[in-house]
Amino acid sequence: MKATVGWRRALLVTHRWLGIGGGVLVMAWFASGIVMMYARMPALDPGERLGRLPVLDATTVSVAPADAARAGGVPERALVGARLGMLGDRPIYRFPAGTGAGAVFADTGRPLEPFTPNQALSIVAGLAPEHAATLRHDGHLNEPDQWTLQSRASLPLHRVALGDAAGTRLYLSDRTGDLVMKTTASERRWAYAGAVLHWLYFTPFRVHSTVWAHTIIWLSVAGCLLALSGLLWGVLRYSYGSPYSGLLRWHHYTGLVFGLFTFTWILSGGLSMDPWSWQPGTAPTQAQRAGVSGGALQVGALTAEHVRVAAAALSAVPVVVAVAPAIKELGIVQIHGDAYFVGHDSAGPPRLVSALSRGASSFARFSDEEMLEAARRAMPNVPIEDAAWLTEHDAYYYGRGYEPGAGPPLPVLRVRYADAQQTWLYLDPVRGAIVRKEERLTRLNRWLYHGLHSLDFPFLYASRPLWDVVVIVLSLGGLLLSATTLLPGWRRVWRLVRRWSA
Repeated sequence: MKATVGWRRALLVTHRWLGIGGGVLVMAWFASGIVMMYARMPALDPGERLGRLPVLDATTVSVAPADAARAGGVPERALVGARLGMLGDRPIYRFPAGTGAGAVFADTGRPLEPFTPNQALSIVAGLAPEHAATLRHDGHLNEPDQWTLQSRASLPLHRVALGDAAGTRLYLSDRTGDLVMKTTASERRWAYAGAVLHWLYFTPFRVHSTVWAHTIIWLSVAGCLLALSGLLWGVLRYSYGSPYSGLLRWHHYTGLVFGLFTFTWILSGGLSMDPWSWQPGTAPTQAQRAGVSGGALQVGALTAEHVRVAAAALSAVPVVVAVAPAIKELGIVQIHGDAYFVGHDSAGPPRLVSALSRGASSFARFSDEEMLEAARRAMPNVPIEDAAWLTEHDAYYYGRGYEPGAGPPLPVLRVRYADAQQTWLYLDPVRGAIVRKEERLTRLNRWLYHGLHSLDFPFLYASRPLWDVVVIVLSLGGLLLSATTLLPGWRRVWRLVRRWSA
């Protein structure tokens, strides 16, 4: 009998003090979660970035990609890609963040030097000419601000205010001369009320990545214990009739209705941090990428003339199109050891041309046979169970935004392998690369995290406004559940303080 009383007492005390300590945080999580349904962290849309770029003029390119990489201090073994674009009226190679100088001019081979504030304003004026008269240099950042925590590899950054009614700010990288972020006043306000509060994404805290991650994980563990202990205690007390009155009675019955959802919602939120690396992630392994590409990117044979010819081929007028595509950037991809240039414009899909060809025409994608052979090379000693071309997104390869038609590119080749991890690979025929990897544990994580946290189930997620109504009602229930404990909890704390003072 004493053991039973002791166990119940421990359950009650655990729930009570976790609730007093974490009630405000849980309430903030639910409130900010509702905001995040409609307002996320600010970001520069890739399409807008590409649309603002000048049309590529490769006629003055005189430096080969490999020479540019050496001039920029990029080790050959570290070269995983390069982009050719324009900086003002000059062609420039841009290399992935974290490698070498970041950018090298393609006409002289000289690395890009840091901008003065006036130079930064001049570049942004070319990218946003409609605001050229109202631009204002708003700061030179050597450390990230609230909105560039994910862009630290692009530092230093020039923050430029456009002077428009929306309060827009653009961030220009000193390393690459590239736009990396855009925010508006409205986006910043809603982000503070939503994502920043929800993720505890405050700059002084978030810059300490390891401390921040472990804090979120352990707060989630405490939140799960809070919700589970309350649900168990609520069920036990309900079997005898609720002994509570006032706000605590509301809390008791609200917990019986919304307690399970609160637990699964906190649990799935914690899983977003991949605690203790329990699932392998959806990025392909280095061996899988190398199997498709044929090893490290080989650009030694590419000359400046190859670049000029490829740009001309990609800018040529296709037979079925009346207007030539306005190529903005030229990237380099590799499949089975063969290099290709891929051209990006601001309207149509990317197009490819063989890097070593002279005068060859561009094409839209690699063939089905080439992609299936690439899938075999990705995991050469593993049998393929099935391979299918997807023209619609499935439950794992899809966009997690709310805009109609949003999502990663289609079609893709989905290949399922007969290995112990039950690997699935998704291969993009335009890039000639693996764009997603799924294994048994990542598919489980998809349902435990996205399914439980966002109610991201196919039958509901695509049905709006039904999804909105369900999520808001459940979130308001969780908000009410946590709010009804605040006043009773602080009354108890105040009584203890007075007792200790006496």
